[in-house]
Amino acid sequence: QVQLVESGGGLVQPGGSLRLSCDASGSFYSIAVMGWYRQAPGQLRELVATMTSGGVTNYADSVKGRFTISRDNAKKTVSLQMNSLKPQDTAVYYCNARRLAIPAFNFWGQGTQVTVSS
Repeated sequence: QVQLVESGGGLVQPGGSLRLSCDASGSFYSIAVMGWYRQAPGQLRELVATMTSGGVTNYADSVKGRFTISRDNAKKTVSLQMNSLKPQDTAVYYCNARRLAIPAFNFWGQGTQVTVSS
């Protein structure tokens, strides 16, 4: 059974830091592009950062230089270190595992709330 479980969200002041983690279960992890997406109220879900199994990363322009994605293939985890947080980073953050080639899949976690406010 495939499962993605996020943790680490919460309330932080502007300029602060948070670290999100996602624990993955299932045999798909090693061939998946792992990533983080976010969705603010009234807005579409958007990409934050992704990382391939080989370590290639991709970041949204809005988080470059502030957020860092990493993955531990042995532990089947993916993390997002968020520094210099801004109020506009407030959103529900979702862990994602996807693969476009056969066998194709696209899995989501349940989401974790991140609120940046003074």
